[in-house]
Amino acid sequence: MNAQSARMNELNAMHLAVAFSTGIHLPPTIDTHLEEALRHVLDHPGSLIRPRMVYLVATTYGLEEAPARDLAVALEYFHTASLIFDDLPCMDDATERRGVSCVHFEFGEAEAILAALALINRAYALSWRAISAASRECQTRAPAYIEQRLGVNGLLNGQSLDLHYAALPHNRETTERIARGKTVSLIQLTLVLPAMLGGASDRELQLLERIALYWGLAYQMTDDLKDVLGSKANAGKTVARDLLLGRPNVASAMGIPGAVERLTRFIDLGDRTLARLVQARLGLSFLEKLRSSLEEELVLITGNLCEMPLGVRP
Repeated sequence: MNAQSARMNELNAMHLAVAFSTGIHLPPTIDTHLEEALRHVLDHPGSLIRPRMVYLVATTYGLEEAPARDLAVALEYFHTASLIFDDLPCMDDATERRGVSCVHFEFGEAEAILAALALINRAYALSWRAISAASRECQTRAPAYIEQRLGVNGLLNGQSLDLHYAALPHNRETTERIARGKTVSLIQLTLVLPAMLGGASDRELQLLERIALYWGLAYQMTDDLKDVLGSKANAGKTVARDLLLGRPNVASAMGIPGAVERLTRFIDLGDRTLARLVQARLGLSFLEKLRSSLEEELVLITGNLCEMPLGVRP
């Protein structure tokens, strides 16, 4: 990447951060409790890796900057709302997210739910605005894809299975089924939907679907290993919750060596698929950086394991 491209990426990241923070208009008439909860969310966007990927994929396929940015912020609002719900006492009962207190911990459960619904409401509005800039075929195809990924076939079903994991077999198949619903669905939206709006070929969409599957499962395994091996300082959120709450965790189901081996396998499969995709669309080579972050996380996790005293290794 040359200096000019790096500068453009830096500017785009700054624009996305501003767009995330200002993407919901907070009118003077808004209740102060809801306003404070929303400002807490909007002022702590996290790394914004997902929306940056959405924006870059969309513009690589020729979508204009404004709808690409709308879509990027919309999908990050959906993702952020899902995290707020995940953290509630009736779900994971977490206290920290993105390095700060969870919304419900600061403002109460009711206000956290309302803030999440506000994000979802705005996310749909921004999504429709982005979709309206695409072809007529995409204007029919894209909303159905969003519904599949977020609805009862995707994220919601995965979350329900997660909550009732105690009654399910505690094995790799169950944990990966839940990960497909929760984690893979959101990564599919990140990679496939912007390409779809940009008019990607069916073959390219197929490759992006596969990458989303491999990376989604890999990311969930990374998160599971962090929950078992990581610290709150490194994770930026509450850890050691899965075992306490009886929630799915591939490291617990397979054992840490098995989980690390399978995670490595998914990264390898993703590499092969990405190589074919980049060969067809060279402009997507920036995805290799996202892939590198997976390997960095794996090295960090396995490094943490090696540093643990033998007597306390899981």
